[in-house]
Amino acid sequence: MSKQLSPKQFVDLIEPNADLIIPIANGEPIRLLDLLEEHAAQLNNVKIHQMLALRDRAYIRGELEQLRHISYFLSGATRSVYQQAKMDLIPNNFHEMPRLLQKTTNLSMVMTVASPMDEHGYFTFGTQADYVAEFVGKVPFVLEVNEHMPRTFGRNQIHISQIAGYVEHHAPLAEEQVGAISEKDMKIASSIIGDIADGDTLQIGIGSVPNAVISMLKDHRHLGIHTEMLPDGVADLVNSGAIDGTRKYTNPGKIVATFAFGSKNLYDFIDGNPAVEMLPVSQVNDPREIAKEKNIVSINATTEVDLYGQCASETVGGKYYSSSGGQVDFARGVRFAENGKGYICMPSTAKNDSLSRIKLNLSPLSVVTTGKNDVDNIVTEYGIARLHGVSIAERAKRLISIAHPKFRDELMFDAKKNGFLL
Repeated sequence: MSKQLSPKQFVDLIEPNADLIIPIANGEPIRLLDLLEEHAAQLNNVKIHQMLALRDRAYIRGELEQLRHISYFLSGATRSVYQQAKMDLIPNNFHEMPRLLQKTTNLSMVMTVASPMDEHGYFTFGTQADYVAEFVGKVPFVLEVNEHMPRTFGRNQIHISQIAGYVEHHAPLAEEQVGAISEKDMKIASSIIGDIADGDTLQIGIGSVPNAVISMLKDHRHLGIHTEMLPDGVADLVNSGAIDGTRKYTNPGKIVATFAFGSKNLYDFIDGNPAVEMLPVSQVNDPREIAKEKNIVSINATTEVDLYGQCASETVGGKYYSSSGGQVDFARGVRFAENGKGYICMPSTAKNDSLSRIKLNLSPLSVVTTGKNDVDNIVTEYGIARLHGVSIAERAKRLISIAHPKFRDELMFDAKKNGFLL
């Protein structure tokens, strides 16, 4: 009996008050969501739970009363809707997502894109494992089979006997759009590169600074990867001989990630590549698992930092822009690791050098993502402020030293006026 579903058969599976779980980025099933919107009149109080939605949709904009989007990380498709108070954003640390969904939702169904079934009856989630892989065998799955989705290895496979059904929709995957690497990015990266040794294991976030770091690592050797998002430049580092994972303490020889988002070159690299392991976020981002990599180096970004070292990484000027993601997971993981090192990066200024990103106080309504007790190193184009294990006064001095020179005197004055320094 075929498990391929007609539109009616799929919609009939959606019960009233259902909680539908959608994965990150390219795990987002275009056709299945189209069907939900097209048949919304037949649905009743359905909630769709997702991090990082890729596409603007009527239900996200709040135009379909039967469907409500619940976000766990904002994107270009959801940011303005949230700021208009038309949808919910639930705070979380990325590694806790499966447990959070289990605790707060009905887990009615997982809907995800998958690579075509192999000769053994298995589909893979391709670029994904994230929070949905945790539910294989526990929650009904409906797949959107896409021939463009790469076939990958890890704990992201599901057998045809374990699914409620599937539809087919073949569309090229979305690709990450990252701005060009700037001179400031290269300066920030050059400060970090000196701290990365042969044999270290890397977690590298999204953006131009991580891309700049990757561009400088080709002469390193025996590097490993244990990261939430697999970035585009990893393929080049493997080809240059920089990455082989042989000195990793967990999953030696394997490139470990919980999702991949980049260019077609990245998707081609992971397709059928046994060196790449896509594992659930509850494993990849668990600080206890991260800490097992004794020489883990974590590189992430923020928008502003105060003189305590608190990082506001999910708001911009006090307005929500994203969410916590895995930044705190890795900030804590590297702290527990024997030789762990964490770097949170940003340009020293914003708005054409008119605003300092290092401040006495964070902007009003800003949210602290990485707290003063978890932060390790802050990096700007003026160098590294090493904050772990130093006093509040010394933190203020070190942070002021990597602020833009035009703001240092003002920051020093404010620090003394407010009791940071004598």
